Amino acid sequence: MANIAVVTDSNSGITQAQAAELGIHVLPMPFMINEETYFEDINLTQKQFYEMLETGAEISTSQPTPEAVMNLWDELLKEYDEIVHIPMSSGLSGSCQSAMMLAQEYDGKVQVVNNQRISVTQRQSALDAKLLIEKGMNAKEIKDFLEADKFNSSIYIMLDTLYYLKKGGRITPAAAAIGTLLKLKPVLQIQGEKLDAFAKARTVSQGKSIMINAIRNDIINRFGGLTDEKNVWMQIAYTCDEETAMAWKAEVEEAFPGYEIHMDPLSLSVACHIGPGALAVACTKKISA
Repeated sequence: MANIAVVTDSNSGITQAQAAELGIHVLPMPFMINEETYFEDINLTQKQFYEMLETGAEISTSQPTPEAVMNLWDELLKEYDEIVHIPMSSGLSGSCQSAMMLAQEYDGKVQVVNNQRISVTQRQSALDAKLLIEKGMNAKEIKDFLEADKFNSSIYIMLDTLYYLKKGGRITPAAAAIGTLLKLKPVLQIQGEKLDAFAKARTVSQGKSIMINAIRNDIINRFGGLTDEKNVWMQIAYTCDEETAMAWKAEVEEAFPGYEIHMDPLSLSVACHIGPGALAVACTKKISA
């Protein structure tokens, strides 16, 4: 079996403690908050992030410095022969393109995967990479496999507020005002590169139904169906409110009986654009190699 390190970033939702257990290396994502630099899960917890967000702090996402990326790679290559690096979606951050450029200096020893995943689906890609190593693939073969598999996942996210989309310039103030007046709950989707509008719900209950029906449709029509073999991984994600997320998980479990459902907080890089109170459901097709 090849001696290959798997690297991802904290947008995967994998904490530093979990990374040690899983044998995966996690690069912490930096944030600028009121002109100070913080690193996710290093000196910035989920709780601290939302406290700062709700008090109106100026928060912007950033990407790891070239030095941070290359220092990690250099250290790992003292122990490993190759690296598979799985950053967040290239459509949501420039960190993927930056890593691809840096990897050109490593003579093929570092393979950067551009498979357009984020949060719980990015986490699953890192776990899939570990499985592919066990199956005997080298780093280049794993990169090619994961990129060919990139559209075999879906995420649907229901927002609690339009404020952060307006603040980030993703919708106009007028659209935000109308949506707030009508108490709309937008449902967004991530399939491929972008975070896109999917539907508008008038109630939380309707939004949940939209997401469950959308995931069921994807499983049936794109991922091989609701089979006894349970050939998809089911996932729940949320921003800030774990108690509400647990209730949402129970609803998804009822809608998809027999499926094991993993739950994680949404990536802070996504959360700063959508705000607290969001709920998401995702699925990823199990790989066969």
